[in-house]
This record gives sequence, C-alpha cells and structure tokens, in this order.
Amino acid sequence: MGSAAELAAAVLMMLGFPCLMLAALVPSVPAFAAAAAVTYLADHYLHRRGSYLVSRLSKVRAGLSIRFLIRQLLLVLLLARLSLADNLIYYGAIACFIAFYGLQAPHGALTTLIRNRRRMPVATRNVDLASRIRIPDAPPRVLTHRAAEKMLHLDLVAVGGILLAAALDSALVGYVGIGITLVLGLAYVLALVPYLRGRRIPPKADQVLVAVDDWLREYRPETVLYFSGSKESTYQANMWLETMEQLDTRPLVILRERVILANLAPTAVPVVCVPGGVHLMNLDLSTVRVALYAANVGKNIHLLRVPTMKHVFVGHGDSDKIASINPFSKVYDEVWTAGRAGRDRYAIADIGVRDEDIVEVGRPQLAPIETWRATAAGSAEKHCPTVLYAPTWEGWDDNPGNTSLLLAGENIVKRLIATDPAVRVLYKPHPFTGTRSAQAEAAHQRITALVEQAAAERAADPRFTVDTTAQDRARAELARIEARLAELSASVDKGDEAEASRDGVIDVALYEETARLRAEWNTVYWNSFPHWEHRVITGAQPGLYDCFNVADAMVSDISSVVSDFIASGKPYAVTDSAALGAEEFKRQNTAVRAAVILSNDAAGLTELLEAVRDPRADPLAGERGELKRYLLGPDEPTSIDQFNAAVAQLARKAETRNLGQESRTVVGGPDVEPADALPARTASVTGETDDTGAN
Repeated sequence: MGSAAELAAAVLMMLGFPCLMLAALVPSVPAFAAAAAVTYLADHYLHRRGSYLVSRLSKVRAGLSIRFLIRQLLLVLLLARLSLADNLIYYGAIACFIAFYGLQAPHGALTTLIRNRRRMPVATRNVDLASRIRIPDAPPRVLTHRAAEKMLHLDLVAVGGILLAAALDSALVGYVGIGITLVLGLAYVLALVPYLRGRRIPPKADQVLVAVDDWLREYRPETVLYFSGSKESTYQANMWLETMEQLDTRPLVILRERVILANLAPTAVPVVCVPGGVHLMNLDLSTVRVALYAANVGKNIHLLRVPTMKHVFVGHGDSDKIASINPFSKVYDEVWTAGRAGRDRYAIADIGVRDEDIVEVGRPQLAPIETWRATAAGSAEKHCPTVLYAPTWEGWDDNPGNTSLLLAGENIVKRLIATDPAVRVLYKPHPFTGTRSAQAEAAHQRITALVEQAAAERAADPRFTVDTTAQDRARAELARIEARLAELSASVDKGDEAEASRDGVIDVALYEETARLRAEWNTVYWNSFPHWEHRVITGAQPGLYDCFNVADAMVSDISSVVSDFIASGKPYAVTDSAALGAEEFKRQNTAVRAAVILSNDAAGLTELLEAVRDPRADPLAGERGELKRYLLGPDEPTSIDQFNAAVAQLARKAETRNLGQESRTVVGGPDVEPADALPARTASVTGETDDTGAN
C-alpha cells in the first residue's frame, strides 16, 4: 500500500461502499451522505498518492468509473426506498446520471486525442527545436491532469443536491445540483475541443524528425550514451550523466523510453528520447564515432546495427555478479572495465569476449567518494561510529546468494543496534528491493521497523544528548534549500512532453545553482539530526555515495556497491548468504578478498567494528589498498582522463574504418556498394519496426 495512511484510506473506501448500500436499504439520508463523503475522500486521496490499490482495482472491474457509477446507482436506490419513485426528482436523478455518463465518452475521447496528437516521435532536452518548428503551448494543466478523475467528481454537486432534496423534501435544490453538474460537464468537454484544431497541435512526425536531424547536423554529436530500460532502472543512466558532461568530445544521450526521460536527472548534455525503432534508425547520427551502452537490453540492436560508430559496453557498476560477464557483451567492439579485475572476469568466464577488446578506464563516477584518509580525522572525533547496511535486491531468481536480506538482514541489524560501544546504523536498501519477491519485501519491512524502533529508543535514552539549537537551525536551512529547489524545479517544469521539448534548453545559471543547492542540502541533511540517530534512507536523496562519505564502515552483498565502496578505503563486510565458506566465497568473488566475511548469523561483525574503532588494529587495510587498485585501476591518471583517452582512441579507430570503407567504395572493390557505409534513410516515420533490425 505504500504507507499506513494509504492502507487506512483503502480500508475506509472498501468499507464505505457496503455502508452506502446499507444506508440506501435502511433508508437513511444522513448515513448515506456520511458514507458517500468517506468514499469520495478516500478515493481522491489514493489517486493523489498514486496508490497501488487504485491501479489494481481496474483489473478486477472496480475501476474509477465503476466506483462512481455504483455510488450513483445506490443513490437512486435510496430515493426508491424513500418512496420517491413517483417524484420528479427520482426521474431527474436517473436522467442526470445517464446524461452525465453520456458526456464521459466525448471527454475521454478528447483527452486521449489531445494526448496522442501532442506526443511527438522524438522528445528532447537541451535541444533547440523552438527555432526550427512551431510547438504550441500545452493545454492548461487544470484540463488535462487527472482529467478522468476531475470529470467524474463533477457529480458531487448533483449527488449533494439530490441528497438535500431528499432530506428537505424540496426538489428545487436537487434540480439546481443536477443542472450545475450537467453544465460543468458540458463546459469541460467544450473547453477541450479547441486543443484538437489547427495551431493548437504540434507538427506532424515527419516535420519533427526533420527538425531533429537539422539540429543533429548542426550540433555534430561525437559520443553517445545509449540507454533503454524500465522506470526503476533510470539510475543506471543517471550515473553516467556527470561523466558525459566531462567528455572532451560533443556528448549526446539517446533514450528509448519516455518514462526514462521523465525520471532522468537534470543534465547539461543534450538528450534525445526516441521510442520508435525506425525513427531511431533514421536519425542522422553520421558524426557519432563512439556509442556507450550502460545496459544489455534487446533495443540496443537498433543502434548496434550502425557500422560507422564503435560500440562499447560500459555497464552500470563493477561487481562479481553474473551480469558483469554477460555473453551478450560479445556484440560490442570493446568492453570497458574499471580495472584489471574486470578483464580477468571475462578471461575466467570464457564467454567469447577477447582480451584485446577490453579496456581499463577506471570508474569516473567514483570521484565524489571521499577516501579513508580524508574522513579519518573527522571520524576519530565521533563517539558513535556509523555503519551503513546497503544490501542488494533479491535478483531474478531465488539464489540464496543474491541478497543478505532474507537470511541475514535482521541478524545484521540486531547485532549492530545492540553492540557496545554503540554505533549508528544507516539502512539503505536497493531501489528494486521487493519488486519480485514478497519475502524480500517482508524482510525489508521488518528491518525498517527494527531501525525505526531502535532510533526511537535511543532518542529517549538520556545518554544520547541533542543540540536542539543546532538541529533546529539545520532543519530551518534544510527547509529553505528544499523550498528553493522546488521553486527552481517548478520554473523548468513545462506542460507536457511537447512543450518540455520546446523549452527544454537548460538555463546554465539555474543548473549550476541547483547543483550547488543539492550539495548544500546533503551537508545540512546530515546536520539536521543527531550523529547517533539510526536512519532508514530510501529514495534518490541522499545518494549512495553521500552515505559512503558519512559512514565509517559498510555491510553489503555481492554487488557493485561493494566495488564502489572499496574506493573509500574504509573497512567493509560482505555476507556469504549462500554459505559457501570464507575461502570459496573469496575465490569466487574478487571484491570480498579484503572484506570481513559474514555468515548468516552475522557473528563476524565484531572484527569489522574493531577495525572501525581502532584503525591501527585493522588487519585488512593493506589488502584493501591492493584490491582497490586491482578492481578500480590506478589513482593516476584520473579516471576521467583515462575515460577520455579511451574515447579518443576508439573514435580514431572508427574514423580509420570509415575512411577505409570510403576508399573501397571509390576504388570499386568486390561486392561493395555505396550504401554499405551508412544505413539507408528510407524507412517510414510511423515508428513501426521492420526487419532492418535483424541486419
């Protein structure tokens, strides 16, 4: 349900309809009015919160329209039970609801048509379309946002008027309510009509594609980050945005799903979202020389088929998971890994990725992670060290080694909470936690309850003091920053997708201010509560690396989180949830070779905590330094310098290949046709896929 409030609202709504029927049968106008009010309010609240229940009700024929219809039918039943079946208000109510539902069809058709006609084949950010094509303003948000819910709620006036008419035995107020509902419904429908005509709709698909191609020819992108996936996987693209901004070549981000664009982090890099495969294959990407892929997905084929650029798998993290040695990686010209460890993984796996096609480039995203040396002085002053528990999710199968949540999570948290001297626990679960496994979701909820209960108990313990003045000041500053961030966000949120594409060129000053405020927010956030307070941290902020920087140690599973944390040089523990045994666990997983290995009972936490409390007695410090170089590469040159060098070298290879192809075409080599150099641009603009993807 998402929260206790949502659960309560759902229960009230589900109980409200039986109460409505009972009130209609009794009959009781006050009881009916009270039950109707509860169902209206609960329904509205659940819709506003985007509750899971609301989306599931439509699957069992109890969707929004049906719920309103049932309420109206029960009102008619109430009138009949009140012996008003021969009264004109009874027939007026029936006529009203029939006419009102008659307005639902044109209203739904209009909103759907407006949405579809304003959906362009390509959506963009930081691309100048406004100077190339005319894109009209979106309809007012009041007309299109949650339009079906707004239209249905217009029956409130009629329902209220009819109930008053029944209670007061005066039909006039009922007729007034009926008239107002029908007039408002008709006015709503008529207000939408102008947005289907003439200059109120964006240009046709072919005009938009021509404008995008014109911009591409002017901008001449050289390096592309290509990404496709679900809403939950957006973080995999977001982690590369800052790196793309630091490239020496002209960058471009290509997305395949609108939901990814909607959830993409702010960036100064041009972004083009192309849902249609044919549309993508017809874009003018002739200047691109390097394409970077952050995930192995089927839609990659639509760009992989272009021979004029070199294709590189960069992934979205470095770990010993099977995903890091996916056989699909053979399709790329090169595979870029952080350090030597990635190269060795492919060699051991023997899946067909050649050693000469692997390039070590470091991890540019890890630059924000502060090292042990940088944080040691500050940590020494803390009387309550911080331990981050950051388990990964349950994965796509039921392998017990996927996550520590199921078998070890509660044991880990209980031991950390109970340890003496005390430590602070930060619990930051993976965003996918519980999406596939109900057991994992239940374990997550239990761990969350443990942390929150321990936080409440510690807050009541007089041994833990609070500087209320400093925290009040920090909270006030946090509120100020959040208000300003909301203001900045509102200033760039433009209507619908078409309007956002038109006005999506970033304001550099606002972008820089936003980045500065987010950095300030992070600092103030940690100061807004006691340094000993346990916390459950979900959502995008604070980020994982922000948690790394305030933690003195971490407990996690086999995932890229461990490899990233190694960049800090701090002590860490990894759970052997599959019970392989320490030696076999280390043999199979490179990233745990300098870790404290935990069994599912979490008994080994003592060794980790001793290293935190006295860094001089840390037996694994030297091994962590060696492992860091093996996994993530050397500190010098910097990772971004290594990355830029790899891009430049591969771009030269692509250019050499293209020049060779041009030479062969000019000379007239065997079986060479001019069309071999670039994909033909003859496909339609309908967005329909064809068999070209199989080439």
